[in-house]
Amino acid sequence: MNRRVDLDAARGLMLVLMALTHLPTRFSSPAGQPFGFVSAAEGFVMLSAYMAGMVYTSRALKSGIPAMRTAFLMRALKIYGCQAALLLFLFTFIAVLGLTFDRAEVKGLMGFFLEEPLTAFIASLLLLYNPPLLDILPIYIVFMLLSPLLLAHGVSRGWVGILIGSLLLWLLAQFDLGDRLYAAGIALSGLTTVPPKAYGSFEIFGWQFLWVLGLWMGSSAAQTPDAQTRFPRAVVLIALAYALTTFVWRQAIGQVPFGDNAALNLLFDKWHVGPLRLFNFFALLVLAMHYGPRLLDRLPRLTWLEVMGSASLPVFCAHLVLVLLALVQFGAPNAGRPVAVDVLILIGSFAALYAVALISQRLDRYAAAIKERWSRQQRRRRSRLNANATR
Repeated sequence: MNRRVDLDAARGLMLVLMALTHLPTRFSSPAGQPFGFVSAAEGFVMLSAYMAGMVYTSRALKSGIPAMRTAFLMRALKIYGCQAALLLFLFTFIAVLGLTFDRAEVKGLMGFFLEEPLTAFIASLLLLYNPPLLDILPIYIVFMLLSPLLLAHGVSRGWVGILIGSLLLWLLAQFDLGDRLYAAGIALSGLTTVPPKAYGSFEIFGWQFLWVLGLWMGSSAAQTPDAQTRFPRAVVLIALAYALTTFVWRQAIGQVPFGDNAALNLLFDKWHVGPLRLFNFFALLVLAMHYGPRLLDRLPRLTWLEVMGSASLPVFCAHLVLVLLALVQFGAPNAGRPVAVDVLILIGSFAALYAVALISQRLDRYAAAIKERWSRQQRRRRSRLNANATR
């Protein structure tokens, strides 16, 4: 399939926002949830699922379900390799530097590893222990492994049952379904020393709803590429009012909507994808789908965002490496640090991320050229064998 440069640019924007949020500078807090009580992570998950649904449905329609399953498995293995490499980097190089410079922020990221290194290392490879910042790729791996089943069912039998089941799981996630199942899994596996929250901050049964929704939308786009989604005017107006309200609310009081009221804050909770947060995301999604095409016709192409978005996995991994190195070197965000230092951190980091995206793009083209050359050679070989067989 031809690349959707608009989706690449959107993913590039999500990567920029995540890097701004994670890099330890004074710009981290203002960049977090800039459009309301929704972060770049929700948008990135939805976009990734949409592209997966679109690309792999096309693969299934062209080459069959088994080819689609194989492609998903290879992608999951690639993501797992990235996660394993990041864990090794954290537990060796970053751990040594963090202890040497006595960085509380770094030691906090790997507290369990410092207490039980062998158990933590084994559990991390089993995706049972996921340190902060490194807890998003494991749920991607799980989603990629389950997606072939969902796509195969959705393409052949429809998505209604899948979407209803996904919505029910999201509802149960609001009552800590993931925590309960995780505790049971830890007990069964024998890794009883792993802390209850060791699997990471993201409640996978809450976030799966965004993935399934994006997968369905992408699959539908692949099957009916000329279809256009039109929302009733009332829906657009309600979405606009809700999005504007949460935007002003966020800018006025910060990232915690209800201050010290923990019960009300759960309604906007990021880790469980609370109900008001989900509505906030839906409002922004409706506005993006309604106004996005017209805005794209009027705005110039942001090719640097497209380049970063097209290399989302290596750029995402590289941004985590840079964040860890910055935490070792500079520590947590500090208002007393000169502004120039924070600006240089951002300039250097984004230059490095763009370089990673360009290198990744070039390597992909080189690999594609080698694959095409090999395919041509195989076709010529088969042609010669067929010609000899007919003589």
